[in-house]
Amino acid sequence: MTTENFTFTVNKTDGTARTGEIRMPRGVIRTPAFMPVGTAATVKAMYPDQVKALGADVVLGNTYHLMLRPGAERVARLGGLHKFMNWPYPILTDSGGFQVMSLAALRKIDETGVTFQSHIDGSTHVLTPERSIEIQGLLGSDIQMQLDECVKLPCSDEVAEKAMRLSLRWAERCRVAFGEQPGKAMFGIVQGGAVERLRIESAKELAALGLKGYAIGGLAVGEPQEIMLRMIETVEPHMPKEKPRYLMGVGTPDDIVEAVRRGVDMFDCVMPTRAGRHGQVFTRHGRMNLRNAKYAEDTRPLDETSKCVASNAYSRAYLHHLVRSNEILGMMLLTWNNLAYYQDLMAGLRKAIAEGRLADYIGEVKEGWEKGERDGKSEAGQHADNTAMVSEG
Repeated sequence: MTTENFTFTVNKTDGTARTGEIRMPRGVIRTPAFMPVGTAATVKAMYPDQVKALGADVVLGNTYHLMLRPGAERVARLGGLHKFMNWPYPILTDSGGFQVMSLAALRKIDETGVTFQSHIDGSTHVLTPERSIEIQGLLGSDIQMQLDECVKLPCSDEVAEKAMRLSLRWAERCRVAFGEQPGKAMFGIVQGGAVERLRIESAKELAALGLKGYAIGGLAVGEPQEIMLRMIETVEPHMPKEKPRYLMGVGTPDDIVEAVRRGVDMFDCVMPTRAGRHGQVFTRHGRMNLRNAKYAEDTRPLDETSKCVASNAYSRAYLHHLVRSNEILGMMLLTWNNLAYYQDLMAGLRKAIAEGRLADYIGEVKEGWEKGERDGKSEAGQHADNTAMVSEG
């Protein structure tokens, strides 16, 4: 059942992990949730109804890409992002800040905002906290993110602190610009690099703003997994327990299960879609690279137990052929498989938390990955730097 207001309810906990529901006019988001990335108003190589059928309750759109092409004002004239991309369910939009830092040809950051040149045509744009919120409003997104400054790790404490404090000031400006929008939410973003005291200060200051949700940003940008997990553990006690928590840009299946264990509710990452377009799949056996010659005569499906047609109805040999031939169908099938695996993983995590058996479930999942490696069925997937993937969904 949907609601006219934005609400979040924690239904069950297992240690620090939680399962619950975000309710809003466009639908219910079951948490922990994985949000497929629809960078340019499309989850690449997927039909919207396929994405929904796999169990996705929400998708992510990107402010930076959509403001450059086709333009936020044009999307608004055409009825908003939901209508434009035929996705009538919740949409979260990021602020565009991360892409400006990583993609724009030239950029200048000051108190006002970010001035940058488009990576598409070199045109100059100014993205302020107010303009970021305005663009997200024109798109019509249901959950809007504050504009923040994201630094790449490792960095000096001074650089991390300067970016964190600027992000806090921008959060307040975004909060004012967003105002009161029943049924919608604006989330703040905790920054502070890999410095615990900065992360704690950022979390406390943002909590004092009384926002509807909180994200942890600036991770999965090159640091080891242990640092990412330590930052989550540092921040979690200072994030309001009655508000959803979103770990931005993360990640591998292993990153996700470990973050869920530590109390995170929402995730997004281009990894399952991007990997699928480049011949890699995620399964209960771990990660496989279908480009490898060993699959050329392998008649087994990717996973005979999966309910997804892409996973259970096509041989690895056929998928290998499609990948090696650069056939579009190969990209479509592998992306379909990957998103199915991610959504099945989230459903399993939700069920395990509800039943109070999360540790056992995570153990079983990891045992499956390890068995796949021992049997030579897969190649291990590691905590990854997503920086190179931010322009692709």
